[in-house]
Amino acid sequence: MKILILGATGFIGSVIAARLCKDGHMVTGLARNPDRVRVKHLSIHWIKADLAEMTHPSNWDAVLSGYQIVINCAGALQDGLSDDLAAIQEKAMLALYAAAAQSAIEFVVQISARTKGAGQDQPFLATKRHADKALVASGLNHIILRPALVLGRNAHGGTALLRALAALPYLLPLIHAQSPVETVSVDDVASIVSAAVAGELQSGTDIDLAASEILTLRELVILHRSWLGLPPARVVPMPAGLAKPVTWAADIAGRLGWRSPLRSTAMAVMSEGVLSRRDAQYLRGECLATAVETLGANPSGVQDLWFARLYLLKPLMIGGLALFWMLSGIIPMLAPMAASRHFLPFMSGGMAMALTLTTCFLDIALGAFVVVRPFARSALFGMLAVTLAYLVGGTLLEPSLWLDPLGPLVKVLPSMLLTLAALAVLEER
Repeated sequence: MKILILGATGFIGSVIAARLCKDGHMVTGLARNPDRVRVKHLSIHWIKADLAEMTHPSNWDAVLSGYQIVINCAGALQDGLSDDLAAIQEKAMLALYAAAAQSAIEFVVQISARTKGAGQDQPFLATKRHADKALVASGLNHIILRPALVLGRNAHGGTALLRALAALPYLLPLIHAQSPVETVSVDDVASIVSAAVAGELQSGTDIDLAASEILTLRELVILHRSWLGLPPARVVPMPAGLAKPVTWAADIAGRLGWRSPLRSTAMAVMSEGVLSRRDAQYLRGECLATAVETLGANPSGVQDLWFARLYLLKPLMIGGLALFWMLSGIIPMLAPMAASRHFLPFMSGGMAMALTLTTCFLDIALGAFVVVRPFARSALFGMLAVTLAYLVGGTLLEPSLWLDPLGPLVKVLPSMLLTLAALAVLEER
């Protein structure tokens, strides 16, 4: 069959796409940057599209032409520079259903979420709920799947945070440590989607996907620590009130385009836990894999340990570079005459002052842009280029600075290494 997958580049969508390709289907994915993902997913055909801009049925007419099945794995946790939550999860979906009803689409599989309980009024769950209701009312043949916390070989969002928390040294500080959490293997989700595509599930089915066990967040983090091969560490339960400054900072980062799993929506859901309706633990006579079984089937490697240890360091890297560059621009402006003295032997006082102010504003701009996700990569490369220019200029104009006891040029080298490290871990998928 010819299948169109929304969110095919994501944690769940990529596994579903791979499974359906293995099943022999012709799979097409939507992507904002298909040239980039095409290199990684060679067996999938790609269409360039942005769901946030596909909010009218006419936007879907050409996209849906020739396909029989649509699988929606797309989603966004909260609004931000990179995501328009209402457009992606609700408006685009309503437009899709309207267009699909007038096309040759035979079946829609919706990967949704548990939309009741704590956090049900959060935009993430509210838009999911509205889209689900619209799908049911559309008259289209469909199946809605509601996975619990999804675990797999790779990690993203909440599962990435689990690994990061598990890798903390000595102590494991946890908020909502006793919250119950159900899990499901991403491979099981893909298998169930495969069964749905094969017609093994009845149209209109609405299924919660969760393994038979319920672990607390504490137990799940300890399990991941063991999976990473790290020695036991003491779990320190933290008051729920401490979540507020964390979610506040994460929400700001989200507005700047960083998709942090610590945003207020995730914390609101975790306050109650991740629980299903407990009515679909078994499907087609098969038991869904538990967290222990899922991790056991995917032994960790050193790359998983590196990822876990670097995950929480990444925002500190970006924040540290931003602070360093902005301060390096602000401090000289407090005493511009003194800062411009290094240039006086080579140019006039006016030119020295102009050059000093220019470099200050450039430093401040780089520090500001690096915290804005769409500009972060360019800002990091800019930092490397400007640093090299400073080093070359300083070496040519005043080589004695290399021997200065305070090491003004020598100390620049570690900042370059930090910039390279930030570039190395910048990608989110």
